[in-house]
Amino acid sequence: MDSQERSSEEAEGAKERGLVYTWRAGSCSVTPERLPGLCGKTVLQAALGTNHGLLLTEGGEVYSFGKLPWRSGPEEFCANSPILENTLLGQHVITVAAGSFHNGAVTEGGVVYMWGNNSSGQCAVANQPYVPEPQPISISDSETSPLLSVRVLQLACGEEHTLALSLSREIWAWGSGCQLGLITTTFPVTKPQKVEHLAGRVVLQIACGAYHSLALVQCLPVQEMKPIPERCNHCSQLLITMTDKEDHVIISDSHCCPLGVALADKQPENHAFCSSLENLEGKSVTGSQSEDCKKPLVEEHTLVALESDGASLLSSNNGQEDSGISSPGNILCTDKKEVKEYLIGLSDHTLNESLEKNICTESEQPSQGEQIGACIPGPPGTSASALNSLVASCASAVGVRVAATYEAGALSLKKVMNFYGTPANEPGPQPGSGSTGPEALKDSREEQVKLESMQGKKSSSLVDIREEESEGGSRRLSLPGLLSQVSPRLLRKVGRAKMRTVALTPTYSGEADALLPSLRTEVWSWGRGKDGQLGHGDVLPRLQPLCVKSLDGKEVIQLSAGGHHSLALTAKSQVYSWGSNIFGQLGHTNSPTTVPRLAKVCGDGVWSTAAGSDYSLFLADEEDFQPGLYYCGQETATDNLSENNCSKNPVLLLSCSKIGYISNVIAGGDNCLVLVDKNIMGYIASLHELASTERRFYFRLSEIKSQVLRPLLGLDNLGNANTIQLLQEMASRFSKLCYLIGQHGASLSSFLHGVKEARSLAILKHSSLFLDSYTEYCTSITNFLVMGGFMLLAKPAIDFLSKSQELLQKLSEYNEENPQLVDVLNALFFMPFGRLHDYARTLLKLATCFEVASPEYQKLQDSSSCYETLAVHLGRKRKEAEYTLSFWKTFPGKMTDSLRKPDRRLICESSNRGLSLQHAGRFSVNWFILFNDALVHAQFSTHHIFALSTLWVEALSEEAGNVNGLKITTPEEQFVLLSSTPQEKTKWLRAISQAVDQALKGTSDLILYGAGGNVPRQEPPISRSAKYAFYKDPRFKDAVYDGRWLSGKPHGRGILKWADGRMYSGTFRTGLEDGYGEYRVPNKALNKDDHYVGYWKEGKMCGHGVYSYATGEVYEGCFQDNMRHGHGLLRSGKLTSSSPSMFIGQWTMDKKSGYGVFDDITRGEKYMGMWQDDLCQGNGVVVTQFGLYYEGAFSTNKMMGTGILLSEDDTVYEGEFSDNWTLSGKGTLTLPNGDYIEGLFSGEWGSGIKITGTYFKPSLYESEKDKPKALRKLGILAVPPDEKWKAVFEECWNQLGCESPGEGDRWKAWDNIAVALTTNRRQHKDSPELLSRSHTQTLESLEFIPQHVGAFTLEKYENIKKYLIKACDTPLHPLGKLVETLVAVYRMTYVGVGANRRLLQEAVREIKSYLKRIFQLVRFLFPDLPEEGSTIPFQPTEVKGRRSFCSGKSDSRSESPEPGYVVTSFGLLLPVLLPRLYPPLFMLYALDNEREEDIYWECVLRLNKQTDMALLSFLGVQAKFWPGTVSILGESRKVSSNTKDACFASAVECLQQISTTFTPADKLKVIQQTFEEISQNVLESLQEDFLWSMDDLFPVFLYVVLRARIRNLGSEVHLIEDLMDPYLQHGEQGIMFTTLKACYYQIQHEKLT
Repeated sequence: MDSQERSSEEAEGAKERGLVYTWRAGSCSVTPERLPGLCGKTVLQAALGTNHGLLLTEGGEVYSFGKLPWRSGPEEFCANSPILENTLLGQHVITVAAGSFHNGAVTEGGVVYMWGNNSSGQCAVANQPYVPEPQPISISDSETSPLLSVRVLQLACGEEHTLALSLSREIWAWGSGCQLGLITTTFPVTKPQKVEHLAGRVVLQIACGAYHSLALVQCLPVQEMKPIPERCNHCSQLLITMTDKEDHVIISDSHCCPLGVALADKQPENHAFCSSLENLEGKSVTGSQSEDCKKPLVEEHTLVALESDGASLLSSNNGQEDSGISSPGNILCTDKKEVKEYLIGLSDHTLNESLEKNICTESEQPSQGEQIGACIPGPPGTSASALNSLVASCASAVGVRVAATYEAGALSLKKVMNFYGTPANEPGPQPGSGSTGPEALKDSREEQVKLESMQGKKSSSLVDIREEESEGGSRRLSLPGLLSQVSPRLLRKVGRAKMRTVALTPTYSGEADALLPSLRTEVWSWGRGKDGQLGHGDVLPRLQPLCVKSLDGKEVIQLSAGGHHSLALTAKSQVYSWGSNIFGQLGHTNSPTTVPRLAKVCGDGVWSTAAGSDYSLFLADEEDFQPGLYYCGQETATDNLSENNCSKNPVLLLSCSKIGYISNVIAGGDNCLVLVDKNIMGYIASLHELASTERRFYFRLSEIKSQVLRPLLGLDNLGNANTIQLLQEMASRFSKLCYLIGQHGASLSSFLHGVKEARSLAILKHSSLFLDSYTEYCTSITNFLVMGGFMLLAKPAIDFLSKSQELLQKLSEYNEENPQLVDVLNALFFMPFGRLHDYARTLLKLATCFEVASPEYQKLQDSSSCYETLAVHLGRKRKEAEYTLSFWKTFPGKMTDSLRKPDRRLICESSNRGLSLQHAGRFSVNWFILFNDALVHAQFSTHHIFALSTLWVEALSEEAGNVNGLKITTPEEQFVLLSSTPQEKTKWLRAISQAVDQALKGTSDLILYGAGGNVPRQEPPISRSAKYAFYKDPRFKDAVYDGRWLSGKPHGRGILKWADGRMYSGTFRTGLEDGYGEYRVPNKALNKDDHYVGYWKEGKMCGHGVYSYATGEVYEGCFQDNMRHGHGLLRSGKLTSSSPSMFIGQWTMDKKSGYGVFDDITRGEKYMGMWQDDLCQGNGVVVTQFGLYYEGAFSTNKMMGTGILLSEDDTVYEGEFSDNWTLSGKGTLTLPNGDYIEGLFSGEWGSGIKITGTYFKPSLYESEKDKPKALRKLGILAVPPDEKWKAVFEECWNQLGCESPGEGDRWKAWDNIAVALTTNRRQHKDSPELLSRSHTQTLESLEFIPQHVGAFTLEKYENIKKYLIKACDTPLHPLGKLVETLVAVYRMTYVGVGANRRLLQEAVREIKSYLKRIFQLVRFLFPDLPEEGSTIPFQPTEVKGRRSFCSGKSDSRSESPEPGYVVTSFGLLLPVLLPRLYPPLFMLYALDNEREEDIYWECVLRLNKQTDMALLSFLGVQAKFWPGTVSILGESRKVSSNTKDACFASAVECLQQISTTFTPADKLKVIQQTFEEISQNVLESLQEDFLWSMDDLFPVFLYVVLRARIRNLGSEVHLIEDLMDPYLQHGEQGIMFTTLKACYYQIQHEKLT
């Protein structure tokens, strides 16, 4: 070998990688030669054609060598040393492929370059026989718009076609022939097209033979069973046939569509069919071949009709003279002629597909036993599952012995009987041994059927039946016609098996499948099948991909396609081969095969294959983990023997000892090539060792799965349900681990083909997958062990395990003498954990190949310690499990059953009398056992379990005389344990603390990887989250609490559920509900819940809350001691229900008491007054929807005593009442016209009243004075406004921390405000959608308390005002809450029925009372705010010369002496309050002034018809004040006689704004601005200083008022009058207001002449 070997001591010896060796194919003793001329470049990948090859080096450069006829120039013929393809320089190629005479390369960007022979369009270039230089080809997906170019991952080239695998895992094809899989007959295809048949499936790998194509496709996830079509969608034949014989039924799904596609015209004429075939076959086939090829196809086509009758085809060996054919009688036919005549062109799928489709055994379980249980359906869409469903439906009718296989031609019953006589070669125990000789024959067909139906139903045939060993012929099972033959026991068994199934395939663990190669694969093939190279059991071509059924579930991971044969490598390192076998290239007996069979390769396990034109190469592990190269196929004749001198069984061609570690093997036409790595510093050897051991490990795990677990789970009577569940759990975790190892083995094989960078090893990159799978498996196996493990299983299982003890021993490598079964089993199932040490060791070995400082070293080192730590940790888990198991064996029996749980582990116990209970009786026995989840206190016959999550332990101090005492606190118990010695005390304290800590963290399984096992010990937290069921606490008995705890008591957030359905969810404090919470109480009678949401204190509802009763009533308000107490609102019924009503007011001890408003919606009455014990008692007011108004005394819900009753038409009764609306006793009745009656009245209002009395008709002049008398009295008998809503104000004072109004500490009040704001904010933080951003800002600004030092100034007054506006903006502030409540009660009172004009004065008085009481609160919070009516002096700077309106002169002393700003509750609080109360209040004003306003409005409308000039003169405005020009739309115009709505327009507009303001102060400002606008207008036209007199001003202002057309002017006027600041009445604004009022009355009484 070259002297380079020791030239570099680099960390990985990069230069000694990817060395290329080649040799001529065909001899069994070879001397490979280094390919010259690469000057030490590392070759990553190579590809061989018939006479040439390609190499891809590490830098992404491509070299060609061999015969390159497409190149022009001298090297056209033969390049012995590689030539660089210059066109591809700088393109960074990632993969190359070579066809027979053409080449392809894929760059990093996914672009494909093709060059070479293009006679069939295989280079995707049109009309050009050769493509000399690499040329990029465009692949674009026409389905996407805009057209996207497809990025390619992998290429495969055949003789005349090329396939590309795209990034989206779809196949694109170009070239010629049916092997493209395209729906077209026009060849060549030079524009790449997508193979639609596989679109949507995930293709993992593609391979091209000379004229056929293979694809490795990921299985679809198992979906629900879809309905299966009855007929083939191509040729409309029945997919499943049932043939009824005299005594049995044959069910067959052997339908095989002739071409996998619909034929053009479905013509039955043979000649048409032939011609299309010749067309398909392509021009390169010679005449004789096409003769050969046509015959079977024609025959097939004519025989199609027979198939549906149950006729089918026997085996043929078309075109292979020298091979025998097994026929049903197992006779070897050698007479070729006879064979030809008898079996012309018949396909051989019958014989070869023997057991693959046996419904009872293997059709629904692929050979790894991917699924367990007869009732688990197969993959959807396959005919097998259609068959299953059919069989299942028959089975119910015909019994168990259902059978189905491929039909074997129209054989007579007699032949069928013979057929059963032939053996179905039972395979030996080793899957690879493939014994072929006939073994013991079954007694009769019957017995065989019986046996299979029993085994098959439980799908656990102990002998792992594989189709490849039973070449003798297809098995056929049949249904006996008579049900009586089926034993009832058998039927019962079948029924049972259906109930209990467990999948031994892990469910799609999406994560692992995404990161590692999938083992759930299918093989699809298409193209020419003359030699059976498609593997479908016939020799027909396929135009479209078809799934090779017999490889389902074989876990194929790599495909190779040779000239006329195919190889599939499985995860278990087995090779299946099919196709032409002339030279023995299949690696087994010298007959060709049309279905995949196992090749017989020596060596430990094959991990790479290559198929050449007529030979195969296998790379397999030798004993020292070095790969050995095996060869089978064509051998060049040396000693003139017949040409048949081919190696049938693979022979070892060369071992690594000669050249180094082989990483890749490539086969071509005449040449073979291997890529070799030198083992520098042991790096390559370590990688090979890791891969090799992982593959062997997988093989072993698979064996355990298929030979131990599956048969075991298939047995009946395994034991009780728990046992079975634990076993199934263990089995499914085992199989998940097994699958992961299989994937890892496959990924390591492909890793060895690649760059071999340590950092991309799966055990480094995805270590969590491995760590988790091992940990999960450990948990389930230790749980199984603790419960008694395999000894727990019932007799049948133990029998089975004992019988196969030798097998178990072999698999577990357990070597002791006379082993116990249990020990063997334990060794077997704990065997996988040893692999973790191997990982750690190998990673460490790899690490030593790097510099210590390098990141690779660090990563490998860390991972190694991770695996080692896990191994140690899982070892500890096993020891714990064994310790616990031995404890259960000694523990008294009764308690074991109740205490023993799979995941419970023993930590320590006090059988050594080390721990006793304080104050225990002399003869009591106290035994304490600490498990990982509970502390158990066991006595003679009883035991008590304390869960660790709710257990607190502390050491008692010595001086209390409690020597060595431990205090244990649980939610309902507290006891002291005394230990015998201080050491014992420390041991228990530490053990309990640690156990509690672990129970809380749940860390028993999750360890800190790499922390070295010494996790820091720590005290468990006093505050924690846990779940607990109370058993004796009187209030919480049988309730379950889940939430936060503090020292044995619920504390913090939690949920408490009682057994009777009650539930509380919210905060707790030292064991009681306290804070905000939600509570539900089921109401059994109504089948609904009572539901409370609100505040609690010491276990009772207290504070604000909402209680929704099951009856539909809702109470919203204050609670105390679980009762409604304070201010609250009760809604009863919906509007549609029988008696809807609403009460808002004060409650005491669950009863209405104090002032309240009751709205009886059904009767249309509203009561506003005093209550006592849920009854109206005291003074009150009632209004009805018909306009009646009553005010007076009530007693026990009735009007009783003195009262006043007004009706809508102003009839008034004052006097005595005895019942609702019932007059009784003395009184006075005043009629609307002023007449009145005095006397005794009795009777109900509105239904005839008896009167004994005197009638008075007052004289006219008296009536003016007397008429308003009764109305003036209104409100005297009502509740005084200051008595109303006391509870609301009291609540606010309480929130500020004052017992009664005005008494308390101001700073405490501010603290309470701050607390309220922050707690409320915190509560809303959990649900931020409740708070808008502006709201949050408001809250933040409210947290600053306005400070005042020194004299009180106007600026400070403004600050207070701003603070109040903000505070009242948020209900989280006590003042805001107060205002919100007041607004609610006010609206409740005066809306609806309460909108009664008689209530206006009451409403105004109520507002004034609010102002007074809120002002008291404000002054409490801001003590330096002056009292009502006092003035804040202006600071000197603020005294500006104000221009007095009426005098026109600049004068600092206006008429009203205004030395400062007057503080009033109106000025300070109305801006906050009135806008919210405005709608109901203004409505009352409008109702009250309705009549006046109607008259006023009629007048306004009439006068507004006049033009400006006419109106001005009519109103008597002096001509000098008339504007001469007006500005209309910005341009100045002269006022003409027909100008309308133009004069004083700005003043008119200004006055109209009065309707848009709320507070009297704002409205007065509007009036003042209007006056200023008028004077501005007049001054402009007069152009001189001018002093108004009232006589001049009034008509002008009257004109403006008329033109402003304000509809509710009367209401506005009265509102201002009632609520304006008293001090303003005599000031400037007061005078202006008086003017407006005068205008209003003037317009009403205006006489229009």
